[in-house]
Amino acid sequence: MRVLIVDDSATMRRIIRNNLKFAGYDDAVEAGNGVEGLACLEGADAPIELVITDWNMPEMNGIDFVKAIRSKEQLKHLPVLMITTVAERENIMVALAAGVTNYIVKPFDAETLKKKLEQVLTPA
Repeated sequence: MRVLIVDDSATMRRIIRNNLKFAGYDDAVEAGNGVEGLACLEGADAPIELVITDWNMPEMNGIDFVKAIRSKEQLKHLPVLMITTVAERENIMVALAAGVTNYIVKPFDAETLKKKLEQVLTPA
């Protein structure tokens, strides 16, 4: 499965990539913000099957990025996992309303990511 990791921090992208490998997912592409993320989704040579995004990023934040994904017929089915430091309940509700499939608050560990991936990728 191909995963798109969208975060403005190269260090956080590397951490997520390493945790994905722990969970058994080793095909990932990276973007530094929502604008780059959309370009990756629209120009992907192989289909992206999961998006992991941060909230706070320059150019296009995670919420606007998720809304953009949900507005596109060919992308709106994609599961989106948000990993962010934004932890207030109201903000989580905003993210879910925007179309986030599930949510992880930083800091997190590999086991938490693995469990969330199972929830996101298991059909209801």
